[in-house]
Amino acid sequence: MNAVATPVLDRRVSVLYVDPTGLYPELVADTWDADRDARNYDGPLPVVAHPPCQLWVNLAHVNYKRYGGGHNRPGNDGGCFASALYNVRRWGGVLEHPADSRAWAAHGLMDPGETIGWRQMGLCEWVCEVWQSAYGHPARKRTWLFYCGRVPPIEARWERPPGTHQVGWFDRNKPTLSKKDASRTPTDFARWLIELAAHSTGAQPKKSEGT
Repeated sequence: MNAVATPVLDRRVSVLYVDPTGLYPELVADTWDADRDARNYDGPLPVVAHPPCQLWVNLAHVNYKRYGGGHNRPGNDGGCFASALYNVRRWGGVLEHPADSRAWAAHGLMDPGETIGWRQMGLCEWVCEVWQSAYGHPARKRTWLFYCGRVPPIEARWERPPGTHQVGWFDRNKPTLSKKDASRTPTDFARWLIELAAHSTGAQPKKSEGT
C-alpha cells in the first residue's frame, strides 16, 4: 500500500481570521481562527488578514436599525479590523475586505476607486480592487485589498468577469449563492494572497539597516 503524502504547508506567512474548515489550514502552517483569536498575533511573519466584515458592509446599518443591540452596531467588531490593519503594517502582508467596506474610511484608508491596478497611498502602502471571479469564484465578488511591504506589490489578475451567480439578491437574472459558497475563497486567490504576503518581506526595516 502506498503511503499518503503529507501536504507541505507554507511557513512563510501567517493567516489571520480563518475558517478552520476552510482551505487555509491545508495551505499554511500558521493559521488563526476564532478560538485562537487573531487579535493576539504578535509576529514575526507577514500576514494574510481576513477580519470579519459583517458589521462593516452597508447592510449592517439596515440590520442595526431593524434589530438594535450593541452586537449589531456597525463597526463594533471587537477591534478585529484595527488589529488586522496594525499587524499588516507592522509585519507586512495584505488585508482583504469586501469592496465598499466602511472600515476603509473609518481607518483612513484610500478608496481604490474605479482604477484598475494598485494605487499607492503611502511610502510602503498600496490599495486595489480585485474581482474574485478572475480567480474562479462563481460571483464577481468585488474585493478591496490593503498591502504593506518593503517592496511594491505583485500584480493581480485584473480581469473583471461578471460571474454566473451573485452574492445577495440584486440581479434577477443570476442565481444567489448560499452564504457558505459566497464566503468561500477560491484556491487560486488564496495562493496568490499567500504569495503577495510573502513577497512583502515584512514591513519593518531590517536591523542591519540601522533601525
